[in-house]
Order: sequence, then structure tokens, then C-alpha cells
Amino acid sequence: MLTTIKTYMYFAFGLHLQSSMPLPELMIDRQSITEADVQIKVNDLTGLWSKYGKQNKFNVMQDHSVLFEVPDTAIYHIEKGNKITVSPIENASFDKIRLFVLGSCMGIILMQRKILPLHGSAVKINNQAYLIVGESGAGKSTLASALLSKGYQLLSDDVIAVTLSNTNQAVVTPAYPQQKLWQKSLDAFAMASEDYRPIADRESKFAVPVHTQFSSEVLPLGGIFELVKTDTGTLKQEPVVGLNKLHTLYTHTYRQFLVERLNLTEWHFQLSAKISENTKIYRLTRNETGFTAYYLADKLLESIFEGVKK
Repeated sequence: MLTTIKTYMYFAFGLHLQSSMPLPELMIDRQSITEADVQIKVNDLTGLWSKYGKQNKFNVMQDHSVLFEVPDTAIYHIEKGNKITVSPIENASFDKIRLFVLGSCMGIILMQRKILPLHGSAVKINNQAYLIVGESGAGKSTLASALLSKGYQLLSDDVIAVTLSNTNQAVVTPAYPQQKLWQKSLDAFAMASEDYRPIADRESKFAVPVHTQFSSEVLPLGGIFELVKTDTGTLKQEPVVGLNKLHTLYTHTYRQFLVERLNLTEWHFQLSAKISENTKIYRLTRNETGFTAYYLADKLLESIFEGVKK
């Protein structure tokens, strides 16, 4: 007797995704296509892992595919920019399995397709995409949420897809309508945590859908703000110039340690140079104590509009 394996069609990062597992965070793909850009399948990878895997490492294979394991969760294999294979560990949290599919796996897929994945949030402002990048815990999603509260729209949270148009204009492609916010941010925005799903293994971080505040447009890149925390001083905003722009883009490339190992150093440098040539980059330094997201949002908007009334 033949059995039919259910497949799900999604659209994210400008890609048509065909998945054998449900990914409810993503938007359903309404287009009729003959072949998906990326296949996401569940299969047994234990043999491949026992042969090539090394614990707590992202292992780059000879064909430049990437193999890694998340303990008690799954083994993942990302190939040629068009295939993700997931091998779940028995009794693993499905939420956590998806977390790495949509994060690390999609970041690697973008890199393999020569689309620059940056780590941060992207917001639509004045019909352009403005990026907030920074280290984990810098407050990127919280600042983006403050901008959403002022009527702007989200393009991406966590992994941002940046590439060049046919006219060499840097553009940002939307991801999917969800943010990840810490409990203290929800409290500051007067949002009840019981209304949202906790991120796997992080009881104080929550998945926040933003369907009504999401933009599905591919937009030109307007500027980049690097958010930095400090335990001394007050807010400081300064332009990033010259070669420091390239350093900023490299530092905040998602899973940037894979760039060299995937033989993408020259591509990354050339793309970063083209992006930085025509893109203003600022560094926003904030005090790590207190809730400053609204104040930071106002300063960011002042820089964008340069005093022109919105």
C-alpha cells in the first residue's frame, strides 16, 4: 500500500520552501511552482554524523555542505543552498528543532546561495529597510519592537537577507512575521507573556507574531545601526566610516566563522564593499541599565529623517 508523505509549502527570505515538517512561523506559499528553491526533509543522519561529525562543531564537508548536531535535539545537514535534512533525536522538542531550521540552517542556506545573512532586525521606514545589528542580548529586537509601536513594519528578526539588485543596489528580502522578545521587554511594552509561546529552552524569551505589522516587500537598504551595550556612560551615536564598515558587516554576519571555511571570503569581501560604499552605518552605544528602547528609536529616526517632520 502506498503512503503519501504530507508536504508543506512556505515562502520566506524570497525563497520557495517545500518542507516535510510543519513550520507554522512561516507564511504559506500561495504561488504555483514546479520546483521549490529549498527542500526541507526529515531523514536519518546518524551514519553520516558518526563518520564525519565532531561534537559541538559545525563540520564543513568536502562538497562544502555543513553538518552539525544540537545535543538532545537533532542532527542537521545543509547542502548546496537548496536542501536541509533534519534527523531528530528521540523525544526532542519540536519547537527547538524548528528554531535551528529557521536560524542556523537558513542562515547557511543564504550563505551558500551567496545572499548575505546579517544577525539582527530589519524594519521598513520611509519605504526603505533599516537594519539593527549587534551581539546577542544587545537589544536589537526590543529596539525594533519600539519602532513597530510607532507604526513601522518588520521585515526580519534574527536572520536578515541582504543582496544586490540588478542595478547593484543593496536590497533586503523579508523573512517571516515573528519577533523574539525577552520577558523584561514584554513587561516594558505591557505585553502579557501568557499570550505568547516561550522559545524552546528559554522560559524568559517568547515568540511574538507580528502579522499585521509585517512588510512582505523587497526594499532598498537605507542604513545600518550597530547596537552596542556599555555599563558606563549614556547614549552615544557615531558614524562608522572607512574600513570599519567592512569590519561591522563581517562581525555581524550570521555564523560568520563559516565564511572562510566555505571558501566565501572573496565573495563576502566584495559584496560587503559594495554594500558599505553606498550605505550609512552608525554605532548606537547604550547603557545596559534601564529601558531605553523608545529613546533609542527616537534617536534612530532623527538620524534617518535628519530633522524632517515625519
